[in-house]
Amino acid sequence: MNSTKMIGIILIVAGTLGLLYGGFSYTKDTTAVKLGPIELSVKEKETVNVPVWAGIGAIVVGGLLLLLGGKKN
Repeated sequence: MNSTKMIGIILIVAGTLGLLYGGFSYTKDTTAVKLGPIELSVKEKETVNVPVWAGIGAIVVGGLLLLLGGKKN
């Protein structure tokens, strides 16, 4: 399997997951106050929404890479 087909499969899987879940979240640690030896840190939960057009676009581009990626001129 060449790298073009591998990228196509990854794009299809990522696009499908983006459409199914609609986004993902992660936790970010930030330092709010640092006063001498005392440090106050805050955990912030960030959410990233994946647009529908991005998921569909990834699936289409991945499909095109699978179909056209293996052809030789």
